[in-house]
Amino acid sequence: MELDFGPAVRDFRDEVRDWLADHLVGEFAEHRGVGGPTDGEAWEVRLAWDRELSAGRWLGVGWPQEYGGRGLGLLEEIVFEYEYARANAPYRATVNALDLLGPMLLQVGSEAQRKRFLPPILAVEELWGQGFSEPGAGSDLASVRTRAERDGDEWVVSGQKVWTSFGIHADWLYALTRTDPDSVRHKGLTLLLLPTGQPGVEIRPIRNLAGQDEFAEVFLSDARTGADMVVGEVGQGWRTAMATLGIERGTTLLPQQLTFEREAEALIDLARARGALDDPMLRRRIVDAWISVRIMRTTNLRTLAELTAGRTPGAQSVTAKLYASTRHQQLGDLAMELAGPAAQIVGEDYGLNTRQRSFLLSLAETIYGGSSEIQRNIIGEQLLGLPKEPRP
Repeated sequence: MELDFGPAVRDFRDEVRDWLADHLVGEFAEHRGVGGPTDGEAWEVRLAWDRELSAGRWLGVGWPQEYGGRGLGLLEEIVFEYEYARANAPYRATVNALDLLGPMLLQVGSEAQRKRFLPPILAVEELWGQGFSEPGAGSDLASVRTRAERDGDEWVVSGQKVWTSFGIHADWLYALTRTDPDSVRHKGLTLLLLPTGQPGVEIRPIRNLAGQDEFAEVFLSDARTGADMVVGEVGQGWRTAMATLGIERGTTLLPQQLTFEREAEALIDLARARGALDDPMLRRRIVDAWISVRIMRTTNLRTLAELTAGRTPGAQSVTAKLYASTRHQQLGDLAMELAGPAAQIVGEDYGLNTRQRSFLLSLAETIYGGSSEIQRNIIGEQLLGLPKEPRP
């Protein structure tokens, strides 16, 4: 995939390409494309790569200079993300802070919070986890039950969080809590910043199908954080959380889309090697898989064009996550089918190849970041204007 974003950012694009060519070498080059939003593989290498990026001032390209960023515009951010994905660089270990928490603090955080937390994020000195989902509140975040009570100059937090990405590495959590015990649903929620290195915080890893432990469950028993650690306003945590999820679903599909294109190309190579293109039914499914990744590309380009023009992204931005996750699963199914019995053979210590790992990890893509069922409700209610689901 080759895109030209115009002469205004061509020098910047060349700077990004030259830096990646000079620094994506050695152990980093050996781990091209490693990791993902739910893939904790080669964690230490990825963390070292993030520190390399930090030294080159490539983290927080669009963040203000007073917090350690470069202060560049949205178009430069998009160019960097595109070139980064194009080079197939390791997936950033600090994604929770860079793509979610940092932009949220820039949008609704206090000045004191920005000065305290943004520079250590860009220096890769503090790692963050997202404390949203709970055993009874996954896609339905309005059912959050984790309690936070004010005690003088502190908040006391008790409850349980689950599916916390890279939680075992987190120094801090940004956690959605219920600060009004009499409230229901979206009201009475508050987003708090909570340090993990304290009594009352227990983090247990959850191993996934690929044998990795990037997810965790977090048990909070009278854990404490400062009264000034509220992001936004007390009782308005739902609004803050939705702003965070809006950031998450903005331009973050671009690297995934490029990865899916590479997988589709590998699928075609595999089909040629196995003679599968002679089968008209398989050939039709392979063509359909290639068309699907091209549709993802077009969808992302439309969204990027609208963002850079200062417009609110259209309907395609709402449907993008649902389409990408379901079609990627189908792509993985077809790849495993074409691989035949070899797809079931793993290496020593459950070592998985790229195709097997992608297939297994894709099974969760229709759940995390908003399940497909919730996505269809959003599309039906907000996009098509259909009646809302009845509440009990």
